[in-house]
Amino acid sequence: MVTREDVEGYLLRLELPFQEIEEGLWVIRDAKESAPVFLNYMPPLLLVRVEVMDAPEDEELRNGLFRELLELNATDMVHGAYGLDENEIVMTDTLQLADLDFSELQASLESIMLALRGHYETLLRYRKP
Repeated sequence: MVTREDVEGYLLRLELPFQEIEEGLWVIRDAKESAPVFLNYMPPLLLVRVEVMDAPEDEELRNGLFRELLELNATDMVHGAYGLDENEIVMTDTLQLADLDFSELQASLESIMLALRGHYETLLRYRKP
């Protein structure tokens, strides 16, 4: 199984700006990204999570956003998916530590960061003014 130290080593190899904010919890803050990416080491899993935005209160806008997110999940997400945590739109991915390798973590993070950049304009239409 991949250890906490292995995950940190992978992050160093990726040359992304990261900080371990508590043991087994890292935040990646890429200057190009609008939201930080969190990695949480919770054996047997490594959780990847981005808090994207609050869901709109307006029901019509909210329903439009949810439809848009479901369509993006089905057509444009290679790793992970959008979800709803209380009123927060999040993007998450879950990786198995039993056989996690550098390439798999790299693919997950690159996919999520690419989605954040690529979907920014679309999601901006649903943000609170």
